Amino acid sequence: MGHRLRLLPLAAAALVAALAACTDQAPTAPVPIPPQRPATSPKPEPRPERSEASLQLSAYYARVQADLLTQGLLRTDGGGPDAPFTVTDLIRNFERIAFYDEYARGAGFRRSDGTAGRLKRWPGPVRYSIDFGRHVSAEQRARDRAEVTQYVERLQRISGHPIGMSEASPNFHVLIMGEDDRASLPARVRSIVPNINPQALEVFRTLPRSIHCFVIAFSGSEGGYDYAKAIALIRAEHPPLMRRSCFHEELAQGLGLANDSPRARPSIFNDDDEFAYLTTQDEIMLRMLYDPRLHAGMTLEEARPIIRRMAAEAMGESG
Repeated sequence: MGHRLRLLPLAAAALVAALAACTDQAPTAPVPIPPQRPATSPKPEPRPERSEASLQLSAYYARVQADLLTQGLLRTDGGGPDAPFTVTDLIRNFERIAFYDEYARGAGFRRSDGTAGRLKRWPGPVRYSIDFGRHVSAEQRARDRAEVTQYVERLQRISGHPIGMSEASPNFHVLIMGEDDRASLPARVRSIVPNINPQALEVFRTLPRSIHCFVIAFSGSEGGYDYAKAIALIRAEHPPLMRRSCFHEELAQGLGLANDSPRARPSIFNDDDEFAYLTTQDEIMLRMLYDPRLHAGMTLEEARPIIRRMAAEAMGESG
């Protein structure tokens, strides 16, 4: 359209000149070329510059990722011949990860007392959504959204539970936010969980850099074991592999595999960072968690005979 707007007056001028040569009329002045119109669409607002603290955090996590890779950690193979596990291993690891808590309930990052609790999981559909911090670029948002969507589809296939993405009515909120979003983060969290425990809210205010990402799940009733909401925080400053590793661990952990165990291998539910992605054993444990033979609120003693049968079935040893 731009070329046509500029050429049309020239064509009209040529036509007028030709008509003037064939008649006795006085020559007509050429039609002036109008000035080029300014663009009507507003310029996009420039993205605010990141703070020095955020830039330093990005550099720090880049070094952490490089160090872990140098040590042969953050594996993406899901576990291989060097990391076998038996039925006994699977039973022990599932019990530790599904029935124990890493942190005391409602007490921020205070460690739990180490006693077995009750099984926790979602009774109904899990609907993930993503909120981005103001410094996450459009390109990075597109990559994050595609990766989370693909992973959520995998979680649905593995667990057999109704799990999907939903921006309309989410109950599992994935916040990909950075250091420069820290001031606004508590208000965003409170809008999701208005009655959030003050100690839990304080976690978002004072998150140390040693915590790469985390998830908090909330029951639908006081002291209950049926999850109704969850919030996962992923630091926007993470480099690609650590970012994906956080997606894998927190989005699965928020389904009810709430603990980490140093003896769980191969597993992402282990603080040693050996594996970056959900492993074969993790998939089995997620299937076991949502097996209809179990239900939220079961004690370990109630569930143990069922766990043994499920583990034997999963490992092909069901007699």
